[in-house]
Amino acid sequence: MDLSPLKAALADVVAIPVTPFAEDGSIDTAVYRALLRRLLDGGVRIVTPNGNTGEFYALTPDERRTVTELTIEEVAGRATVLVGVGHDVPTAVAAAEHARDAGAEMVMVHQPVHPYVSQDGWIDYHRAIAEAVPGLGVVPYIRNPLLTGDRLAELADHCPNVIGAKYSVPDAARFGAFARDAGLERFTWVAGLAELYAPSYFAGGATGFTSGLVNVAPGVSMAMLEALRAGDYPAAMKVWEQIRRFEELRADRQSANNVTVVKEGLASLGLCRRDVRAPSRVLPEAQRAEVAEQVAGWSI
Repeated sequence: MDLSPLKAALADVVAIPVTPFAEDGSIDTAVYRALLRRLLDGGVRIVTPNGNTGEFYALTPDERRTVTELTIEEVAGRATVLVGVGHDVPTAVAAAEHARDAGAEMVMVHQPVHPYVSQDGWIDYHRAIAEAVPGLGVVPYIRNPLLTGDRLAELADHCPNVIGAKYSVPDAARFGAFARDAGLERFTWVAGLAELYAPSYFAGGATGFTSGLVNVAPGVSMAMLEALRAGDYPAAMKVWEQIRRFEELRADRQSANNVTVVKEGLASLGLCRRDVRAPSRVLPEAQRAEVAEQVAGWSI
């Protein structure tokens, strides 16, 4: 099976849609569809339902399936769908199989949340999922700084459908070494810490980056991608300077407000309620104005 089109699809702005909630706390499906259409109209060509910005860990299994199905229906071939899966192995395998049956092309495997993760066990976990869906591209989400690049290569030796990695360790030098130890040309490398890290990770070999900010301002994220693809780092850093404070607010206190700030930005534009689920929490009034001011200064 030729997976090269899927590898190429990852080399882009990998949008992580938010999951909007209605006043009663349920998923607001109409708003979700509208937000997806806005992303697609803004140039987004790959989306990850059930990512962390979509509050993956706060959704029920039924809700995660609903989000997957809504995304595939609304995208309708206009973009590649990379579904987030995770939790225990049976749950992750079932989610991957559901994504396949619903029409997704790829799955992103969330970093295992088990408190005791060995590197051999990391391979076992991802191998079980990848082998269950050999026709889908599989993208591990790597947040563990102790994992070495040769282990990703070992996983792909067993499972050739492992075609890329979302690398989210905040260390550009470590990323450069990891990618080369795994095989720089063997995988598509996605900078998993969004726009603030994208320029430094592109210098190390990444060709795509994830984004939550793209929910609020698709044009801003696409402008950074265009600059990075052209190798125009001064232009990319102008975008970086523009969105720096917004992303710093998201990263503050170990990313306590990662999703909260994105939803606040959408709320300031009248596109989505600001509601998030525990353990996240809405911003206090004092910070809402700052987010709105940031967003108002962008070319939306």
